[in-house]
Amino acid sequence: MDVQNTVEAPDLTDAGDTAPGNGPGSGPGHSFYDVSTKILESINTVIDGKPDAARLALTVLLAEGHLLLEDVPGVGKTMLAKTLARTIDCTVNRIQFTPDLLPSDVTGVSIYNQDTRRFEFRPGPVFANIVIGDEINRASAKTQSALLESMEEHQVTVDGRTHLLGEPFMVVATQNPIEMEGTYPLPEAQRDRFMARISMGYPDARSEVEMLESHQSISPLSRIRPVATAADIAGMMGQVRAVFVSQSVKEYTVAIGRATREHPRLRLGASPRALLQLLRAAKAGAALEGRDFVLPDDVAAVADAVLAHRLMLDRKATTAGDTASSVIEGIIARVPVSRENSRSGARQNRVN
Repeated sequence: MDVQNTVEAPDLTDAGDTAPGNGPGSGPGHSFYDVSTKILESINTVIDGKPDAARLALTVLLAEGHLLLEDVPGVGKTMLAKTLARTIDCTVNRIQFTPDLLPSDVTGVSIYNQDTRRFEFRPGPVFANIVIGDEINRASAKTQSALLESMEEHQVTVDGRTHLLGEPFMVVATQNPIEMEGTYPLPEAQRDRFMARISMGYPDARSEVEMLESHQSISPLSRIRPVATAADIAGMMGQVRAVFVSQSVKEYTVAIGRATREHPRLRLGASPRALLQLLRAAKAGAALEGRDFVLPDDVAAVADAVLAHRLMLDRKATTAGDTASSVIEGIIARVPVSRENSRSGARQNRVN
């Protein structure tokens, strides 16, 4: 499914003028605010007590990224992925990753047709708008690599022929912690292609009681109906692209990335791709807040989710009990912020 939308760049507003419905996508018809609110409400009716996870999942979708859901079995990783997919009227495929899964089971295969005496390509499940990869780290690295081209370039090459994927395109993958039996570690190149990682965690006691009441007779997932179309999402993505980023915010983002590369406790810092995705996620976060320009706070808000799964600690840090999240928290606390410059840059862009 190819979706083409022409989206006008939104008028920039001062921070004091923003309100729900006044940011990107506001106006007649399905506004950015209306659609995003309906999606979040639908997800929150199924996933109890995890509004931040729902919001981050939507942020990644609108930022044209891919999402990795990681935690122990049974905390709702696959349920979140399915719920997000069901809120949108688009093509959805699910891949159950197993140790015997082959790359061709993901991308597709060319089969010889005896009637036409030609090889015909049979698309694999990756040909969908939203691809749910369940327990991705139970497959070998060889099979996981089948997603590399599709996640980065939105295309699949089989037998020398390139096949384009539809738009929008998003991979939502779940994985169990590497300590779990029967899991393989995700290669660095694979992890770097996921815009953000969400650790679901256990719900609080109140949310767990509500879950027991609402899930015992029928799954709330069966009541979810689409609240947006693929065209709606493509249009919202275009509006996110138009969100303004000042020079000071770009410099702030780069400063965070360079600090990870120079940190004494890290042996692998953030890649240039990571910084691009960090800024895209910040733009989507600003749009969800009703703003059409990015503040440093938007970058800091998504830094842990976007960067933590890409960083590799050295042995001393691991022994000392440090985590990638704690390192990022320290970096955010140290990197100077120029909020005034980012606001004035947005105003200057409006004047020009």
